[in-house]
Amino acid sequence: MLQFPNGAANLTYLIRFGELELVLRRPPFGTLAPGAHDMKREYKVLSKLWRHFDRAPRALLYCDDSAVAGADFFVMERRRGEVIRGVIPESMRDHSDVGRRIGFALVEAMADFHLLDPIECRLEDLGRPAGFVERQVKGWKRRWDLVVLPDYDAVMGAVHARLEASIPVAQRVSLVHNDLKLDNCMFDPADPDRVIAFFDWDMTTLGDPLIDLGTLLNYWPDPADVDGSRGSHAGMESMGLPRRAEVRNLYAERTGLDVSRAFWYEAFAQWKTATVLAQLYHRWAVGDSTDARMENIAARVPQLAEAAEQLLEDLG
Repeated sequence: MLQFPNGAANLTYLIRFGELELVLRRPPFGTLAPGAHDMKREYKVLSKLWRHFDRAPRALLYCDDSAVAGADFFVMERRRGEVIRGVIPESMRDHSDVGRRIGFALVEAMADFHLLDPIECRLEDLGRPAGFVERQVKGWKRRWDLVVLPDYDAVMGAVHARLEASIPVAQRVSLVHNDLKLDNCMFDPADPDRVIAFFDWDMTTLGDPLIDLGTLLNYWPDPADVDGSRGSHAGMESMGLPRRAEVRNLYAERTGLDVSRAFWYEAFAQWKTATVLAQLYHRWAVGDSTDARMENIAARVPQLAEAAEQLLEDLG
């Protein structure tokens, strides 16, 4: 059994039985944040969604006996392709305008996902859509309070207060992935115009689909950025991706949704990401993680919080 690299949270392993290749996923070691790393939820989603959304790998088995692998886990099919992290893979560099094409492909795939009928997918009981965004804001504030970094508590608290006071009204109820970004996708090297898989479904629920749009925009670099703060990986700003305005416009065109308050969702995503970084740092600080990358990861917390504050200012 071999471990796949690059993840900062859930652990993913390759299992081989002769020519058959499968993937095992389990939570990270140590103390886990409330509601995070939910393998049972991820299995539930992927054991049903693959029939209706071909970018969802099929889950095959779930086990909650911690004696087997040290925690609950599930097994799913393996997909083969390219995961893009900050640089266009060599296998895709011969395509023209490849950065824009993969960017638009991701937005189109996200829109297709949000247009699915949860009832038809037999996932109508996955969450409580009424009050979803309100619970997200409150829940992530609780998570911040559990790992609070005193130097940054004032700015994080100020952003929370503004978010809580200006929550938009949801336009529809959709399946929400809750962690959509470029490196949670896989592409066929021969076809940059279509995403072949989404990964990391453990926070999937029902709610306001613009939460996913905000998450994507949070990680999306733009030529107008001056501080290099956007992008889940260094180098994304040089890949030729579409502008954030183009992402919003294409998503609105594909879904029919109003994106005029997209800045709120983007600000929420930045504030939430700051909390995630604080969680990762906390796990390292208490010894639950030995990943050396986590030692300095909290340095971006004030930058993200201040960027969220500016987005809320721009929204008015």
